[in-house]
Amino acid sequence: MYLQSIMSNTRKKLKSHAANMITIANLAFGGAAIMATMNDSPAYSVLFIFIAGLLDRFDGMVARKFHLESELGKQLDSMSDIISFGVAPALLLYSLVLQEFSTAGMAITIIYIACGAFRLARFNISEANGFFTGLPITVAGVILTLSYFAIDMIPSVSYMFLFIILAFLMISTFTLKKV
Repeated sequence: MYLQSIMSNTRKKLKSHAANMITIANLAFGGAAIMATMNDSPAYSVLFIFIAGLLDRFDGMVARKFHLESELGKQLDSMSDIISFGVAPALLLYSLVLQEFSTAGMAITIIYIACGAFRLARFNISEANGFFTGLPITVAGVILTLSYFAIDMIPSVSYMFLFIILAFLMISTFTLKKV
């Protein structure tokens, strides 16, 4: 009987933290993507960002399924997203392309990250209404990461415009229906 009680309590605790554990895994893969970029392993960085994207998709689903939505989870998700879809893809493409533009490349990379942080902060203080305001950072980060596969096909200067366009779309006020 005692062992059953312990097992039941353990299951309840694991269930209550399931969404946050997935979110932490998202953050860990974002951090791993940054380290892969720093170690000249861009293909691993791309892989880790995509894994973070899958985890980001599932943490919200788990939170809703188990009725675990919380303010802590919302904040933790945003912190993970700025790492996995703001900093990680920006550093990846900065290291591969924008670095050749010196200070301008650095400034544009910082603007992208700052706009992503602004978009997440705005999301965190808004009321849930079934719509996103501005392009979600996860979408922007995945687009930026996918552009890795076009590095040899498009001029480097195109990346400066891509960063600026995505940054502007993240802080814009257009609405998208959540799916």
